Amino acid sequence: MSETTPATPTRAPQRIWALAWPIILSNVTVPLLGLVDTAVVGHLPDSRYLAAVTLGATLFGFLYWGFGFLRMGTTGLTSQAAGREDDEAVKNLLGQSLLLAALIGGLLILAGDPLITLGLRLLDGSPEATSLAAEYAGIRLLSAPAVLANYAILGWFLGQQNSRVTLALLVLTNGVNIALDLLFVVGLGMTSDGVAWATVIADYTALTYGLWRVRHQLATLGGHIRRSRLLRLSAYGELFRVNAQLFVRTLGLLFAMAFFTSRGAAQGDTVLAANAVLLQFIMLTSYGLDGFAHAAEALTGRAVGRGRWGEFAASVQAAARLSLLTAGLAALAFALGGEWLIALLTGLPEVRDTAATYLPWMVAMPLIAVWSYLLDGVFIGTTSTREMRNSIFIALAVYLPTWWLTQGLGNHGLWLAFSVFTTVRSGVLIAYYLHYRRTRWSHDATLSAKS
Repeated sequence: MSETTPATPTRAPQRIWALAWPIILSNVTVPLLGLVDTAVVGHLPDSRYLAAVTLGATLFGFLYWGFGFLRMGTTGLTSQAAGREDDEAVKNLLGQSLLLAALIGGLLILAGDPLITLGLRLLDGSPEATSLAAEYAGIRLLSAPAVLANYAILGWFLGQQNSRVTLALLVLTNGVNIALDLLFVVGLGMTSDGVAWATVIADYTALTYGLWRVRHQLATLGGHIRRSRLLRLSAYGELFRVNAQLFVRTLGLLFAMAFFTSRGAAQGDTVLAANAVLLQFIMLTSYGLDGFAHAAEALTGRAVGRGRWGEFAASVQAAARLSLLTAGLAALAFALGGEWLIALLTGLPEVRDTAATYLPWMVAMPLIAVWSYLLDGVFIGTTSTREMRNSIFIALAVYLPTWWLTQGLGNHGLWLAFSVFTTVRSGVLIAYYLHYRRTRWSHDATLSAKS
């Protein structure tokens, strides 16, 4: 197995940063792709093509986000197996995750028509845009096995503390996608279907590259991929346990976001647009915080596998310091330059003014949300996914009544409810973390469990 320097207290910040910066950099390519998609389709003579791509991309964003457990679950289990220096388990986890991705991807393709029809009906676009979006979605769905397999590959490499493959895969995916967007739409005169085909080809290109990197990585590991581990259902017990909790947790998070969007839409198009602009502030913050959370996944998982609780604590502390610094800088940037950023994102005066009214919520949000990002990473690394699920549903149980009680405050009430949701989610994870540091994640707790 390829070795990396352990995250000792003195080296933990360096290890966190070494893992985080490729993830942060790769995240930057995501909005770039969205901008190119919008630009190439937005210059077509009919606006329905842009509407179709927007509807279709939104549908697949929610759909694929729901299966993000293939990335997260694979990272946690792989990092622990790597910490135990169990190369055979590392190999078999990849095989199991790829088979699971292929199965789910195939089922999504088979269930494509009703899924697309239901999803587009819920998004409620115009008949013309919905018809084009259905064509776009039918093409995009062909890449489902590749997208989900890429999730598994990303998680597997990250679990082995190799985030540079993450950077290479995402830059390749988005780079090929952008190039083919320009070729198909600008060069060949295609419309929304060209954007869809560009994405499909990019996804399979990335999968091909990812499998090539996998082949080289497998050659450095000992042990064998056991056919019985791949074909026996009982061998998937731990993977199913981890992934099932992550899937339910993600559904709860999707509901929270969808509810926020729908309650904003009920207040009119201007409020809906202003909230959409402000949500981009949260997205910008996530680019940095995700990097440190992913690094925490890999390092804490490895420490758990080795039973090195000093290394575990050092990794969490280093990730926390860097996350808090990033959150503080984001809050300061939004306080000083928030109105400029709003103006950059929209040219509509009424949307600008409305978004500026709710800007203080964006200043507070990074400082509230930082703990949920960081501790999600820690709990993924320790495969404590039940606690992640619980944090979402406890937060929802407070979120919905808070919104109901504050409806008289209008959109301020909605942002208050969402902030409370985020605060409770962070608070629950902090409580779990402090409890487990005393009872599970310490040298004394390990000795007590053995005695």
